[in-house]
Amino acid sequence: MPSQRLVYSRRIRSTPFEQRVFENGVSAVSVYNHMTLGSVFRSPVEDYEHLRRYVQVWDVSCQRQVEVVGTDALALVELTTPRDISCCDIGQCLYTPLVDENGGIVNDPVILRLDTDRFWISIADSDVLLWLKGLAAGRGMDVRVFEPDVSPLAVQGPLSDDLMEMLAGPEARELGNFRFILCELAGTPVVLARSGWSGQCGFEIYLQDSSRGLDLWDLVWTEGQPFNIRAGCPNLIERLEAGLLSYGSDITLETNPMECGLDRFYRLGKTAEYLSRDALDRISREGVRRRLVHLLIPGDAVPAPRTVYRVSDGSGHMVGIVTSLAWSPRFRGNLSFATVDVPALEPGTVLTVHTSDGDREGTVRNRTWQ
Repeated sequence: MPSQRLVYSRRIRSTPFEQRVFENGVSAVSVYNHMTLGSVFRSPVEDYEHLRRYVQVWDVSCQRQVEVVGTDALALVELTTPRDISCCDIGQCLYTPLVDENGGIVNDPVILRLDTDRFWISIADSDVLLWLKGLAAGRGMDVRVFEPDVSPLAVQGPLSDDLMEMLAGPEARELGNFRFILCELAGTPVVLARSGWSGQCGFEIYLQDSSRGLDLWDLVWTEGQPFNIRAGCPNLIERLEAGLLSYGSDITLETNPMECGLDRFYRLGKTAEYLSRDALDRISREGVRRRLVHLLIPGDAVPAPRTVYRVSDGSGHMVGIVTSLAWSPRFRGNLSFATVDVPALEPGTVLTVHTSDGDREGTVRNRTWQ
């Protein structure tokens, strides 16, 4: 496919850190939640190798927040998910599938509980704000739902603990997974969470004043020099190795949590009311018709699909599609997620992937690629 230029306009919102991203030579950009998101800096493989050894700073402002605050805040958030949010402590983050009345996944955000009746829903790429506002208005809930001035800056990589200890003190290093603290960086209050869209150690700094974006970036950049810091972005190779799903690619509104393994984050039957109760109970009884699986395709790199690569079984029957794919230097082969019919999901099953470069055989693996 020929190279195309992305046309920027006010419809594509700028980020507080965008100037530094461009100055550091981002070579590919996508649009996510109506904002820019870097996709590649030097090359996918070089970015990946650096991320696994050092530390990177990512502009992930596109990971927008939906703030829910008020007397009915907990009830509204509970309504959106089968996960029990009442168990979430103040200062804790929960990775949570949001599920509609038909069992379809609306989003898979991280939810931060800032107070008893105040939450940030840190969303993937879909318009959760409008859905939540509709639910709140339709049910007459005493709650305010809005997008606050909050823009996350991620610090990811195995040296991120060293860097964040320099920036925020020993409390940062001691921070547990999916926990956050309030602190001040670059002269402005931030929320610092141990989280991020990679399998490496990492943090997300939730900036609450977009006018201080360059100040925050420059502080992280300057203090990160001893650790060989680079500007980076979510890396497709690394996130496939880590088994991280991408909303809009691997999961959509047509996917239910049991098809893609997100049911491990909840137990059916929580006490609070939730929209998906009847649908998920029914799916649990009847069983799923398809599964999201890990597929290893040995050999040279397969061209990334722009639309769909179909997958067939040993009898030539089409059983599914590839949803994400990248060549992994560690595995010397192509890692992919594929949605396939249930009979084809056992580890060791060999499938045929029909690529734009010819047919290739792939083997179903478990979630750790063993």
